[in-house]
Amino acid sequence: MFCAFVADGRYGWAKACEEAFGQLPVQVCHGWNTADHVAEFEGRPGRRALTYDELQALFDAADDRVEQRRKRRRKGVLAAWRDAVMLKQVYAYGTRRPETSMLDLSDLRHKPRAKDYGRFGALEVRFGKASRGSPPKRRTVLTVPEADWIVSVLEEWVDEVRPGFSPGGHPALWVTERCGRLGVRRLDEVFTIVREHAALPPELDLHCLRHTYITHLIEFGYPERFVQGQVGHAYASTTALYTWVSDEYRNRLLEESLRRRTEHAGGKGLGSR
Repeated sequence: MFCAFVADGRYGWAKACEEAFGQLPVQVCHGWNTADHVAEFEGRPGRRALTYDELQALFDAADDRVEQRRKRRRKGVLAAWRDAVMLKQVYAYGTRRPETSMLDLSDLRHKPRAKDYGRFGALEVRFGKASRGSPPKRRTVLTVPEADWIVSVLEEWVDEVRPGFSPGGHPALWVTERCGRLGVRRLDEVFTIVREHAALPPELDLHCLRHTYITHLIEFGYPERFVQGQVGHAYASTTALYTWVSDEYRNRLLEESLRRRTEHAGGKGLGSR
């Protein structure tokens, strides 16, 4: 599009370039050497935000796995507990899979303005998605009030459940039964197991919780720039692709807009001038 602009004789750039550089701009992008983009969004259509009911069903299924193992006195209670808390953490902070795997206990941070959250006021993400040729990006994800239930969940995990794995001095927040770090592949497996237990659509994957987090922040009314910083996106357009606001939210925005317009018109209705 840029080449078409500078090569278009109607704008005068050809003459200006010839005078300044002794050369004329030409179009170098053609149908035979460029990719065809037939849709505005060409990502995987199965990836979407979970509805509130689906999210609750997922968390209920994760908790149910813990209770089933506990009642049957089977092994794996601690592992199932870890899996349930891990899924809730991914949603509550919108972390990517590698970011989640690489979290350490030291990444749990206090925030002076959120003293009630204690050491769970923020999450320091040190292994964020890197740009090509660059080291991992760092960011601090704040605990939002709408998800402050994660504070007690993480506190119980860190103080009571995690020590049951006997991790010793291992720094990882999410540890395995063999006292290693929970890997990305296992994170996917956990989501698949819980998703099937909850009878949710098979096209949903762990990354959908990140879509859900972004969508819910927008619905909660947080500014787009805040959301962009929380999830570590370099561009607002990327954040927009992750957003799947509900019909209820859009209807609420429309009602608010109509109310403000009616009030501005002095209560005379939209057709008044």
